[in-house]
Amino acid sequence: MRYDKAHKQKTRERVLDVAARAIRAAGPDRIGVAGVMAEAGLTHGGFYAHFASKDALIADAIEHMFDQARTRLVESAAGKDPARVLAAYVAFYLSKAHRDACESGCPIAALAADLPRLPADARRKFSRGVGHLTDFIAAQLRALGRSDAPALARSTVAELVGALSIARIETDNEQSDAILAASKHALIRRLELETET
Repeated sequence: MRYDKAHKQKTRERVLDVAARAIRAAGPDRIGVAGVMAEAGLTHGGFYAHFASKDALIADAIEHMFDQARTRLVESAAGKDPARVLAAYVAFYLSKAHRDACESGCPIAALAADLPRLPADARRKFSRGVGHLTDFIAAQLRALGRSDAPALARSTVAELVGALSIARIETDNEQSDAILAASKHALIRRLELETET
């Protein structure tokens, strides 16, 4: 049976959704093509109709994660005050809910440690995704009149990712919560968003 392009694209998206969750949860080295395809409700044999290799699946799933995150971010910011957008993003990123959502949260915090060992295509797609997030934050900062927007955006992304990563590593829940809260308040102050929280 032949399927149209729309059906093939929907099937591919379903596989990417499953792979993205699995990669975030277990890391790219621990996923298997057969398991991803089975969870997507497909046979292992159909894999090569969508991807050239497991490496291609991983690279495309990384791109997919960032594309989804970017779409949500842009939609949530549409027509809103940049200070409120940034304050809400910092509050979301450094929340307990985001900390506990490894399978659906930010791909940067979930995968940064794995990237140096991945093929060049995956690293390029990851780097592009980090760049899009940084550019989004820089655009909000520029709209607020910050002349140091690009550098401030880069350090903001680094602090967000670092704080979330360390909070996820911490085994004591109270300490983990404290890391998130301290970083959130420090970023809100540094970005001069106190009136938005």
